Amino acid sequence: MTDLVAIGECMVELSRQPSGGMALGYGGDTFNTAVYAARLGLDTGYGTALGDDPYSQAIFDLAAAERVGMAGVPRLPGRVPGLYAIETDAKGERRFYYWRDSAPARSLFELPDTAALVERIEGAACVYFSGITLSLYSEPGLGRFREILQAARARGARIAFDGNFRPRGWAGDTARARRVFGGFLGLVDIVLPTFDDEQALWGDASPQATLARLASHGIGEIVVKDGINGAVLQAQGTAGIVPVPVAVTPVDTTAAGDSFNAGYLAGRLRERPAAEAALLGHRLAARVIGHRGAIIPPEAMADL
Repeated sequence: MTDLVAIGECMVELSRQPSGGMALGYGGDTFNTAVYAARLGLDTGYGTALGDDPYSQAIFDLAAAERVGMAGVPRLPGRVPGLYAIETDAKGERRFYYWRDSAPARSLFELPDTAALVERIEGAACVYFSGITLSLYSEPGLGRFREILQAARARGARIAFDGNFRPRGWAGDTARARRVFGGFLGLVDIVLPTFDDEQALWGDASPQATLARLASHGIGEIVVKDGINGAVLQAQGTAGIVPVPVAVTPVDTTAAGDSFNAGYLAGRLRERPAAEAALLGHRLAARVIGHRGAIIPPEAMADL
């Protein structure tokens, strides 16, 4: 059984360097989580669709190097992956620019011949996806994805979700985003939102309000990430704040939440207490924001 299968999109990444040039890399929120989870020792797979171009092949090669399984991922002739550019300000806060409207990942759950990938998803110990994942798909694609999650859960998988709300991905249609999110929350066992995102989508007044709203969906394990303020946790019958162990001045906050999620899920899938898993998430995120780009060099986190 695969420990974790993450679902979503990996894109070509261009990140601004101090010299003014752009560095080429690859990333995407759930792919970043998959890479970091694999580095922390989980047997990890990724569900997406890609093209037959050199950049798609580079994504496959990166996944192989990081021990992220891509078995069953369809490759569509003549299609190319999405692209995004990252610009960071003096405080390390980032702004993204996307070119992804025709990316193959958007068609994943409307493609034929995905039986092997679906079987891997349904047989995982944990299936992880995000609000960005949901923003990719058409209504038929969302319906098929929901069926797959239901089947995975029926076979014993834990379903993990990070809202990761990005208005641009929903063309500013917050009503649709709320409706789609609401249609999936009833399937979720572990939810890992960032407070700023939840406030933007739902108008929550505080992380505690986010926690209470999500708990009303019957979700038993909730971790609300709140930056330097730590994480508000409700799991295993307890609630409280897991503080950030050491304040870090960020170089680039890209993938901070993605890496936290990897640390948390790695801890929980190894049956660590929720607070201990959140601490691992904080420690990994601190390493990631000290580097530019979504995926940091392996040696920068080897001791974790």
